[in-house]
Amino acid sequence: MIVTPNQLNRRAELYHQLGSMISAGVPLIKALQMVSANPSIRVSRKTIFGLIQALESGMTFSQSMYQVQSWLPEFDIALLTAGEQSGRLDTSFKLLSTYYSSRAKIIHDTIAGLATTLITLHVFLMVFPLSLLTELAQGLFTGDYSRCVPFIAQKVAAFGILYGAVFLLLYASQGKRGERWRSILEVISQKIPVLRKAQKYLVLSRLSAALEALIRSGVSIITAWELSAAACGSPSLRRKIRGWKPHLESGSTPGELINQTSYFPEMFGNLYNTGEHSGQLDDTLERLRIYYQEEGFRVLRLFTRIMNAVIYGSIVLLVAFNVIRFYLNYYGQMMNSF
Repeated sequence: MIVTPNQLNRRAELYHQLGSMISAGVPLIKALQMVSANPSIRVSRKTIFGLIQALESGMTFSQSMYQVQSWLPEFDIALLTAGEQSGRLDTSFKLLSTYYSSRAKIIHDTIAGLATTLITLHVFLMVFPLSLLTELAQGLFTGDYSRCVPFIAQKVAAFGILYGAVFLLLYASQGKRGERWRSILEVISQKIPVLRKAQKYLVLSRLSAALEALIRSGVSIITAWELSAAACGSPSLRRKIRGWKPHLESGSTPGELINQTSYFPEMFGNLYNTGEHSGQLDDTLERLRIYYQEEGFRVLRLFTRIMNAVIYGSIVLLVAFNVIRFYLNYYGQMMNSF
């Protein structure tokens, strides 16, 4: 399933309404029943009804989510589980609402910024090479339709490769894909300078959000790091943190291990250590979450602008090259005929 900005906005609205109703004192089951009847959200009613049935059977909300996962990513489940355990479920819902609203805006802005470039790319693929377009026109004019076949075959191949690559990327980007898919995608993103930075910042933001919620709920620090690593969205960071467990059990602190792990920026390590020693780790993690989320989305916007400029500039150069080559060949043939 491809996640669109509208789907993310509906998820953000769902979480916002649930958070608002729970803050107002509405019981969770009643809140779920109310949002399932709201046509403007259009979430999976089957999922909502499954959660309601599980809650009515005596399960906790955490147990219900694991039983009826459907579209719920690990990040959402980790934060909502922590919110339930800490009695701050409304806060977790609102945090997720803000996160998905920001994500939807980023994707919407990216699509809008690429619209002109994509139209230009389609026109370029349809028109060039000019020799095949000329053959098509002559074949249609003379009724010799066999001359149209190379043009059609070339366009089917070109657009097939383009759309195949796009859908493969979208498929691999979905949160429900396995860890192997996410690892491949992460390796690719690490090769792209600006995108690499944006991806790391957003991973650190998700990690900080999960840690903050879990620590506030009273979860032990070892368990909190394990759950947060699973929810952060980075397979490589998850593997690194999994290797911390023996060190944590032997008395090392997460702050010490952060400083020994190259993935974490110096600022993250310094602030985490400060919060760890001052006893205000939850407040420090909240500041880290806000900072890395804002910076991550800012760098991601920069990446989309750069990508848009590179694609558009490449198309312009290719158009100029093909036009010049066409006219050079055309006039060369005319000169050779004399």
